[in-house]
Amino acid sequence: MEKYTFFQKILLYIAITVFMTYILLPFFEMFMASLRPLEHLFRSPYQFWSDDMSLKAYSDIWDTVPLLGRYIFNSVFLATVTTILCMSFVIPAAYSYARFNFRGKRISLGLFLGVNMFAGAVLLIPLYKLLRSLGLLNTYAAMFVPGAAFLVPTGIWLLKAYLEKIPIELEESAYIDGASRMYILRKVVLPLAVPGLIVVGVATFIGAYAQQFLFAITFNQKREYMPLPAGIFEFVGYQSVIWNELMAASIVGIVPVLIIFLFLQKYLVEGLTKGAIKE
Repeated sequence: MEKYTFFQKILLYIAITVFMTYILLPFFEMFMASLRPLEHLFRSPYQFWSDDMSLKAYSDIWDTVPLLGRYIFNSVFLATVTTILCMSFVIPAAYSYARFNFRGKRISLGLFLGVNMFAGAVLLIPLYKLLRSLGLLNTYAAMFVPGAAFLVPTGIWLLKAYLEKIPIELEESAYIDGASRMYILRKVVLPLAVPGLIVVGVATFIGAYAQQFLFAITFNQKREYMPLPAGIFEFVGYQSVIWNELMAASIVGIVPVLIIFLFLQKYLVEGLTKGAIKE
């Protein structure tokens, strides 16, 4: 910031303020809608603040949708299992791509990018047939297995870029001392890659948390296995939508991800900055 003039700093802060307002305003309005009574949501003219605001919707959601707590647990559980499954494949694969040269390396990396170009909806029918043949429909596996398959390629690309920043001389020294590749990966590389692992893990968790709706409504018919994005549609009726409770439930569903960001914020910043520059 020291290289900018006072006028440039003012313009920069204005641009940041406008950008953050654009990003955060929908979430703020969602919170305000959760505080208003249902019959007052569509008042005209619009009222920013009124005396009838309360937290009643946050207590009513548990009565309107009794399984809401189970839906939240399912979302967190599915995202956690998906993240663990992804990382178990991403770590060795990213290390191999970062350190070894082998035939088909560039082609396979390109194919990984190609996988991310396909929307999940395009593959729903073949995935449904595959999961049905394996007997996995109406189970947790029907949601976290396809979810992991879509997230692994992105995780490999992210972690590969970070591992390439770790000096290879450290590994060569351990290898000369007789350490095996797996020992070097576990004792030398992974401790140095903790910030990068956290960045990839959090990105995978958020991706798994956000993609559950499509897989849930296609591969699962049991309410006890439904994640929050699918279960939250119980607030939508045939004749009306309970908008204030829908907004309240959505905010409650965001809380687990916010907690993760608060606890891992330091490591996320460290991982993003270290992975962006050449050591």
